[in-house]
Amino acid sequence: MPAASSYSLQTCSSSARSIASKTTQPLALTDRHQRCRSLSFSSQLHRLDLSIKIADSRRELDSNRLNAVVRAQSSLGTMEVDISLSPRVNSVKPSKTVAITDQATALVQAGVPVIRLAAGEPDFDTPAVIAEAGINAIREGYTRYTPNAGTSELRSAICRKLKEENGLSYTPDQILVSNGAKQSILQAVIAVCSPGDEVLIPAPFWVSYPEMARLADATPVILPTQISDNFLLDPKLLESKLTEKSRLLILCSPSNPTGSVYPRKLLEEIAGIVARHPRLLVLSDEIYEHIIYSPATHTSFAALHDMWERTLTVNGFSKAFAMTGWRLGYLAGPKHFVSACNKIQSQFTSGASSISQKAAVAALEMGYAGGEAVATMVKAFRERRDFLVKGFRELDGVKISEPQGAFYLFLDFSSYYGAEIDGFGKIDGSESLCRYLLDKAQVALVPGEAFGDDTCIRISYAASLSTLQAAFERIKKALVTLRPPVPV
Repeated sequence: MPAASSYSLQTCSSSARSIASKTTQPLALTDRHQRCRSLSFSSQLHRLDLSIKIADSRRELDSNRLNAVVRAQSSLGTMEVDISLSPRVNSVKPSKTVAITDQATALVQAGVPVIRLAAGEPDFDTPAVIAEAGINAIREGYTRYTPNAGTSELRSAICRKLKEENGLSYTPDQILVSNGAKQSILQAVIAVCSPGDEVLIPAPFWVSYPEMARLADATPVILPTQISDNFLLDPKLLESKLTEKSRLLILCSPSNPTGSVYPRKLLEEIAGIVARHPRLLVLSDEIYEHIIYSPATHTSFAALHDMWERTLTVNGFSKAFAMTGWRLGYLAGPKHFVSACNKIQSQFTSGASSISQKAAVAALEMGYAGGEAVATMVKAFRERRDFLVKGFRELDGVKISEPQGAFYLFLDFSSYYGAEIDGFGKIDGSESLCRYLLDKAQVALVPGEAFGDDTCIRISYAASLSTLQAAFERIKKALVTLRPPVPV
């Protein structure tokens, strides 16, 4: 065995070097390569280097793969080790919502009174009956592996829920329980997409959809929507973008980040287009299904005429049941596709937590749409939405599409772009406006560019009403300084 080795960095890609040269702190070896797609907040608060600018260097990385080499010096001489990353990984952007949430938390821990409205996480505790079911599972020794697809008890309960609430008929072998809906979506994309296939994604979109397509070696095709149309997909645009390579259409209703809810009639128009393209499947992300405000109603895409065999339905427990940390989601669909996802999961993570699955059974026994506990949370979300919508409508230069579900506002602040601020610089997009609001108002928000629409900013109202009131006043005061340079 060689003696203990000492390592030194010999070479690094040009993009890694250029980014490293701009950093005030030395980077660890792994950090340097992670920074090839820089993700940092540049805040003037306590001189913490926390900029949210993402330098998208994909084209550079495609032509200049990270041929980084470590030289190991030992008693056996010098040995060079290739520490480059795969082109697939280099093509993927890190999640900006996760990064901003982590960075805002770091500011709070440093003593800065930042109000965090970036995370997509309910601020409520998991309902007691669910928590007790998890605790009892531990006490009763229900702590071992479960079947890869999930327990029969939970999959049967999911089938009953889908039948009673969504009008969908499935058997337990058409259900796959995973470690969160995010895993369910990724496995579905990998299972049905081949290299070169196209994944159609309406924008604004959840930040992970395009990256999941890239991880499957597929090509994301972005379909822009308009705030004047409540960010709903135009069927004519969809039809114009379909090709023989089109494999998957991803729909999210209620939507993250816009809160838009697709009415049944519009979904039926989309289904008519899908029906004319034999290769085209639909992934229906319904994770916010129960967080919806009347008169809006939820329609499962698989319930539409002739769409059951074309649809992969994803749902979970994180949002409606305030179970984000329990990590549990599920996929429902034709057995052929679900079995393929099951195979991926068997080589990936295996089954989800046995404790979480017991808790999920209790969640599904709380009553229709989660019963009174979920209804109470939805009522609070609605009150918060109403407060913010009323407040922002009174501000000059802000355009609003009132959300019908979820717990986000996606507001158009583009009239403020172009403003110059002494000591800060120019507001040239959603990223710089978010940096300004972090510096000036000490409120952490997510720039719309992360969701495919740079005109907007996402505000999560999964926070107490008093917190939202304080945040609004801070934002209002900061925006007054800017004054919209562009007439609205």
